[in-house]
Amino acid sequence: MTIRTRKLFGTIALLLLAAVWSLMGMTVAQMPWLARSGLLQAIFYVVAGMGWVLPAMPIVSWMSRPDRLERDGSRLSPE
Repeated sequence: MTIRTRKLFGTIALLLLAAVWSLMGMTVAQMPWLARSGLLQAIFYVVAGMGWVLPAMPIVSWMSRPDRLERDGSRLSPE
């Protein structure tokens, strides 16, 4: 797979991750046990705001992996 194709699929995956993560975060934020405590809300929003980075890191790493070169140094080898 070429880097352009990986970037396309990776971008779509990151957009889906962000959408699902934010919807799940909004759902959990409405839970009564969390809505009653200001301290728990602050902790939750910090964790939820930064937490999406962990699942996004492997996607970004995969997207930026260089293309494989053939032995003779020409462009790309089919995968």
